[in-house]
Amino acid sequence: MTKLMLVEDDERLSSLIAEYLAANEFDVHVVARGDEALARFHAFAPDVVVLDLMLPGLPGNEVCRQLRAVSQVPVLVLTARDDSYDQVALLEFGADDFVNKPVQPRVLLARLRALLRRAAPPVAQTALVRPEILSFGALEIILTDRVVHWHGKPMALSNTEYKLLLVLAESAGTVLSRDSLLKKMRNIEFDGLDRSIDNSISKLRKKFDDHDGERIKTVWGEGYLFSPSAWE
Repeated sequence: MTKLMLVEDDERLSSLIAEYLAANEFDVHVVARGDEALARFHAFAPDVVVLDLMLPGLPGNEVCRQLRAVSQVPVLVLTARDDSYDQVALLEFGADDFVNKPVQPRVLLARLRALLRRAAPPVAQTALVRPEILSFGALEIILTDRVVHWHGKPMALSNTEYKLLLVLAESAGTVLSRDSLLKKMRNIEFDGLDRSIDNSISKLRKKFDDHDGERIKTVWGEGYLFSPSAWE
C-alpha cells in the first residue's frame, strides 16, 4: 500500500479523506498540527504528503519548505484560495500540485495517482544486446568480424550467403518465408518469381555438407528453417 501522510486539522475532513483513500489502497497517517509534521514525517516515511495550508502551530507553506529541505517526496496542497497568484506561490513553496477546497475525493485520488506516477523512478529497460558470436555445434558466426567458422575453419561466403545464413541463424527454430527473408536481407518483397533465396540456400547447403537438407530444412509451402541441433 502507498503510505500517505495527511496534515489536516479539520477532523471531519481528515476522516473523510482518510476513509476514502484507505479504500483505494493508501495507508493514511493523519497529523493535525503543522509543528508536528516534520517529526511525524521522519517517523512514518510516507510516499506522498497531502498538506493543508491553514494549520495550528505552523502554517502549511512553512511545513512544505521544511519537507522540501529534507526530501523530494511529492507534496499535494489543499487550499481554499482560488487566486492564481496564490496557486503559483504554492508551487514556489515546493508543492507539486494542489486541490481546491471543498475537496472532491475522486479528484484528490486522481491527482495523487498522477503525482505518484510522475515521481516513480523509470523502469529499467534491459538493452537488447546482439551477441558477438552465434554458436551451433561446429558452426560459429562471429558477427563483429563477419566471419563464419565450420569445424574450426573459416568459410568463404559471399555477402549474400553470409546475410542469409545470419538471418536464418538469428531465427533458429523458426520457419522463415521467402518474403520474410528478402525483407530482412534486402528490404524488398518476394514477387513470386525471385529465385535468389533458393539459389543461395542451395549454395549454403553445398558448403556445409547439408546434402539432405537437415541443417537448413525446406518446409514445403512455408519457407526455410535453420535447425539449431543439426550443426554437429
